[in-house]
Amino acid sequence: MAQIVTFGTLKTKAAIRDVGRVLGMPYSAVDAVAKLVPNAFNITVEEAVNKSPELKKAVEENENVARLIDIAKKVEGMPRNTSTHAAGVVITHDPVSSYVPLATNDGLVVTQYIMTTLEELGLLKMDFLGLRTLTVINDAAKASGVDIDSISIDDKKVYSLFARGKTEGVFQFESNGMKQMLMNLQPKALEDLIAATSLYRPGPASQIDTFVENSKNQNKIKYETPLLEPILKNTYGCIVYQEQVMQIFRSLAGYSYGRADVVRRAISKKKPEVLERERASFIEGCAENGIDSGTATKIFNEISDFAGYAFNKSHAACYALVAYQCAYLKTYYPAQFMAALLTSVLDDSNKVARYITESKRLGLRLAPPDINTSMKGFTASENTINYGLLGIKNLGNDFIEEIIKERENGSFTDVFDFCRRMKSSGHFNRRAVESLIRCGALDSFKANRRQMLQGLPVMISNIEKMYEKAMYGQVGFFDISDDFDEGFDLPDVEEFPKSELLKMEKEMTGLYLSGHPMDKFDDYIVKAKCARTFELIEASKGEGKYKDRDNITLCGIITHITIKQTRAKKENMAFVSLEDLYGTIEIILFPQTYLKYSSLLSDGNVIAVSGTLSLEEEKDAKVLVNTVSVPDINNIPAENAPSAKTQSKRNGLYLKFESKDDPRLKKAQTITSIFEGTMPLYFYYEDEKKYVRQPSSAFVSVNNTMLSELKRLLGEKNVALIS
Repeated sequence: MAQIVTFGTLKTKAAIRDVGRVLGMPYSAVDAVAKLVPNAFNITVEEAVNKSPELKKAVEENENVARLIDIAKKVEGMPRNTSTHAAGVVITHDPVSSYVPLATNDGLVVTQYIMTTLEELGLLKMDFLGLRTLTVINDAAKASGVDIDSISIDDKKVYSLFARGKTEGVFQFESNGMKQMLMNLQPKALEDLIAATSLYRPGPASQIDTFVENSKNQNKIKYETPLLEPILKNTYGCIVYQEQVMQIFRSLAGYSYGRADVVRRAISKKKPEVLERERASFIEGCAENGIDSGTATKIFNEISDFAGYAFNKSHAACYALVAYQCAYLKTYYPAQFMAALLTSVLDDSNKVARYITESKRLGLRLAPPDINTSMKGFTASENTINYGLLGIKNLGNDFIEEIIKERENGSFTDVFDFCRRMKSSGHFNRRAVESLIRCGALDSFKANRRQMLQGLPVMISNIEKMYEKAMYGQVGFFDISDDFDEGFDLPDVEEFPKSELLKMEKEMTGLYLSGHPMDKFDDYIVKAKCARTFELIEASKGEGKYKDRDNITLCGIITHITIKQTRAKKENMAFVSLEDLYGTIEIILFPQTYLKYSSLLSDGNVIAVSGTLSLEEEKDAKVLVNTVSVPDINNIPAENAPSAKTQSKRNGLYLKFESKDDPRLKKAQTITSIFEGTMPLYFYYEDEKKYVRQPSSAFVSVNNTMLSELKRLLGEKNVALIS
């Protein structure tokens, strides 16, 4: 058995960037050319030039760009590097070396042939895919006492979570685009989730709107031939799965199982040329079943478009079941699920911040670490998530295990008791204790953090002296406790300011645990329509509503500043880490901008910036800053909207009621509460002739389902959307 090697090939944008680097062209110029390539799946350099008028114009007008593109055409598709297949393993009867040549890659034995060559040789290739989510489900189920394999897969509450788009932390359904699709689709069964996870792919994605519309209005479903109905009925007339393609080739064109599987593999392995070779045979086979060439050609073209990327249904069903199990645990055991989820992403501070924010939305409280109750990872207790000791800097795994074991002899009573009992540990050190104090893990003791930090050096020194005396027989071990208790007092000093305590927590755990400096700015962020960091992180993955070069505003606290000089003029510019409630992103201030706003840049300052979103392939999103200001939370617009005359210019969803006692008001609030989002919500009371803007917690995510229900309840003329 051996793992399989893969060749990283030069894709279109990578070819342009690599060639530009070799030619010595300025990075900014090459980057500008690469960004003109349309974001289409498997697009070639030639196709990019033909489809992008801007790129075509650049090639025609600039000799350097023309040369860059010409060379990129020649090298695209060539191997760029080798790596190890994430899950692929080849299994043979005899030693693998008797079939194929082997090599080592990062210490692993790998084949020198890629997977397609191995398959052509008739060797067995298996994919063993490990999912972090399976560990999350296992840990959450154990903590909840649930047999996850025995749960019902028809639970309405669970499907309601999907239908409301509340799928943060749910496998495969976390992105904004997927959430919006779920809210439109309103899934009610596992079959809907299987289809959803299959549709949200580059191939079938073009059919999402049709699928959703047909699911609600099945009279709109059309089949090119009656032979397609039994194949596509469950997916509302849309081709979604590889298995459906096989059925189409068998039922319409008379293909054998084996030959139909060749077509499936062509789709699976993204080999459009293999699929195209079947065109004539497919049309000919369809003719024998009474299907004219025009209809057969149309069906084949649809399959070709679909072949860009598609799941087989068995794969999609597994993914959907895993997602359903996540959603089930989140619905009925939210604390246990979020605790397991947080433990799984401890090494990713952005995800930790994002999931903690989601935990708060679910009504869960994040308890700071506690030396007497915290375990290694995050744990749940009713509606509280307890911070895990593994998330604290300078605490090794072995020392944590020793702390947990020592607690079996009784809880630690104070910092002195902790140091005395843990001193014999081979991993005890002053730095680790300081980290525990600074992050708040010893806050349950009757002393403040400043007292413990100032008294710690003398305390440890005294403990060490007493252990030395015991070692040389000057005092017995059983006498140590009494000797220690005599006259040791912590210094009488006041606690650090709240801002300093939060800073300590951030340094030790990467998080603000007893609060967040940005909490009080949340209303400002909503009303100023600032982007959230997680939305920009999604944009770097090609998801969400933001695109490269979009103008955005962002509000956050400065956590790190790096000043660098430009090569040419030796001018200062700044690279700043800006954090909000959802994560951290880098913002860049070029020399002129930095010179103008440098006085506002210091660690711990909360700033609002406007600028341009910069997205580069395989890099984190960044914001190129134009302006910087200090957000004034005291001048946020009042909750009551302005007069009706100016109100019409504001975006939002407007609902009209006779008065505040209108019996329909509570029913409308029930409907809007299901669709939480960022769109402002206004109520207009006829008797008072007044608009009232609802709190940000009542803002909505607008979709056709919600609007239809509101119009049915209030009447068409009493529901208005301005966007």
